[in-house]
Amino acid sequence: MVRGTLEVLLVGAKGLENTDFLNNMDPYAVIICRTQEQKSSVATGKGSEPDWNETFVFSTSEDATELIIKLMDSDVDSDDFVGEACISLEPVYMEGRIPSTVYNVVKDGEYKGEIKVGLTFTPEGRRPDEYS
Repeated sequence: MVRGTLEVLLVGAKGLENTDFLNNMDPYAVIICRTQEQKSSVATGKGSEPDWNETFVFSTSEDATELIIKLMDSDVDSDDFVGEACISLEPVYMEGRIPSTVYNVVKDGEYKGEIKVGLTFTPEGRRPDEYS
């Protein structure tokens, strides 16, 4: 089993369903790889078209089969679930790098917008530029 580092570039999202009725929502992403979880910054007031351009790093192995990105709307009382994208990690394990790609965001089986994410997997003992 190959172990290594998974780098996730969270670019942005578009076409998200606005969960706030009076204002633009304040979206953020929760990125989950097996038991590891990381949270993006809140794109305050960005509504259904947030840009993050943030990078997250996870220690992983090939037995981690998917990356889940949950999109949330930050609210004063309780945060609202906007939708999620489930991304298969098999292609990045095989290729080493997947350029920024658009994935569907779904909630209750319905399309709720899209998110753009880039992925890089670096096996232990190898530099990322060895894939170039």
